This record gives sequence, C-alpha cells and structure tokens, in this order.
Amino acid sequence: MEKNNVLKSWVEQYSEPLLKRAAYVLSDKDTAKDIVQDVFLAAFSSYESFEGKSKPLTWLMAILNRKVSDFYRKKYQSEPHIKLDHFFDETGSWNNNEVLNDWDSSGKETHLLDDHDFNTTLEDCIEDLPSRWKIPLKMYYLQEKKAQEVSQELEISTTNLWKILQRSRLQLRECLDNNWFRKS
Repeated sequence: MEKNNVLKSWVEQYSEPLLKRAAYVLSDKDTAKDIVQDVFLAAFSSYESFEGKSKPLTWLMAILNRKVSDFYRKKYQSEPHIKLDHFFDETGSWNNNEVLNDWDSSGKETHLLDDHDFNTTLEDCIEDLPSRWKIPLKMYYLQEKKAQEVSQELEISTTNLWKILQRSRLQLRECLDNNWFRKS
C-alpha cells in the first residue's frame, strides 16, 4: 500500500487513542490536538524508518511521547524560576505544620480515584501548580517516566527533581485539603 494511503488509514484509526493519551498527559485538549498533528507529520517524514516490528499504534505512541517531552522541555525552560518557599522559611523549617497532619481516615478517601468530583478537584489542583512543578510531576507520575529520564529531558539534576516533586506533592496536599477534605 502506498505511503499516503497507509498514513491516511493511520490517521483514521489512531487519532482518537493518540488524542486521548495526549489530552491526559497535557491536560489541554487544544495542545493535545496540536501534538497529535505533529505526531502524524513526524510519522509521514520518517515513515521509511517504520520497520513493522511493532504495531503502528505503538510506533505512533512512541513518537507522541517524544513530542510531549519536547513540549514540556520547551515550556519548562521558558518558565521563570520560582522561589520554592511556600512551605519552608529561610532556615528550612516548616511555615505551616498543618500539612503534616493526617487526613481524616473515616473512609471517605478509600475510593477517591473512583469519585468523579474528587478527580476533578485533583486535576484542578494539578493545573494550579506552577509550571515548573506541574511539568515534572506530570512527566514522572502521569507519563510514568523514570526520574533520570525526566531530569535529562528537563536538564535539571535528579536532586532538584526530587525536591520539586516533594514540594509539588505538598502543594497538592494543601490544595486537596482545602478544596476537598475540609469542604465536606
């Protein structure tokens, strides 16, 4: 089958799963659409390198992952550095010890990931993070990349990555505490 026909068929077959994955890791449908278009353009340009050893969707997903990484790298590097003092004072002590308190374990959080409203609140809390925290968090937890890979792609040290992930988790905890656990 000719290259153009194959790629046309791939666009018809694989646009939806690619868009779904891109929207999940990017949390922005418009950006996801742009990235998926870039995936098909890259597939067209490098079609001859596709050896058929994997399914086309697997190959396209690999391209998608690279495109998302490129997007995050550019966005991360363009963001101004953020002072990371929300939870800690200049001596490194906690500004607010409430974040250390346990959440109520009355069973409400037992099945939180099955709760649509909780997931909406969690997504909102993730989106409220500064980009310099959100991007590594999404790459590490949503794209399930290894720490070394995230560090290399964002050109930061692994130690810095761990600090960013820790502080973003604390920020998420505070946001969830204020917008979910204390709300009800």
